[in-house]
Amino acid sequence: MVGRMSTGRIHIGCAGWSVASGRAEFAGEGTGPTGTVLERYAQVFGAVEINSSFYKPHRRSTYEKWAASTPAGFRFSVKAPKTVTHTAKLRDAHDLLAAFVDETAGLGDKLGCLLVQLPPSLKFDADLAGSFFADLRGLTPAAVVCEPRHASWFTPEGERLLQTYRVGRVAADPAKVPEAAVPGGFAGTVYYRWHGSPRMYYSSYEPEALRALADSLSAAPADAERWVIFDNTAAGAAVGNGLELEKLLGG
Repeated sequence: MVGRMSTGRIHIGCAGWSVASGRAEFAGEGTGPTGTVLERYAQVFGAVEINSSFYKPHRRSTYEKWAASTPAGFRFSVKAPKTVTHTAKLRDAHDLLAAFVDETAGLGDKLGCLLVQLPPSLKFDADLAGSFFADLRGLTPAAVVCEPRHASWFTPEGERLLQTYRVGRVAADPAKVPEAAVPGGFAGTVYYRWHGSPRMYYSSYEPEALRALADSLSAAPADAERWVIFDNTAAGAAVGNGLELEKLLGG
């Protein structure tokens, strides 16, 4: 079934695989990685977050091609389109959501997670959020995470709603509010999105921050799917951070 995967894994990757272009870690020299940029990336990292889906739809056949070009254990996380999250603001979005779910189903069992990132202005509305996530849950069995960015989401009511619909709450860095720095919602999907700090998208994380992250991942429920996506890709820092975190976790 689409989106079903074994439990208890840690998935580490970057926001997009373009980081593999022109870097020595993915150069393909000797017995190193070869092939397309995605194929080279997938021989170094076991997961990736697709962000381009936020800006434009991709054909189901495109997702099928991406899935076919990666190893069996590789997993994709896919960001929901802005037409759903930022234009419709979750309201009356069934047709848009259904199209997105159908397209991403082309990934087959390599679809690891769907990411719903909300605009900073979108306040928590229990009826609206409940209707949206109920609709999404009816469309797909895939893991779902949400990255809310308004303080009103970080309440016991918001937490209960996400747990009800089995939606993990993203742990983001930098965090809009202190509670946003730690994962929440459904405990079966733990998802860290680190954007770079102090300079978003550029800054590399210090060794002590990565060690603390590794400890947090190890302390998470053993049967949880645990994700870490480094979004500090603008100057390539995501690659080094991802490789160092893998090393800290024992490869």
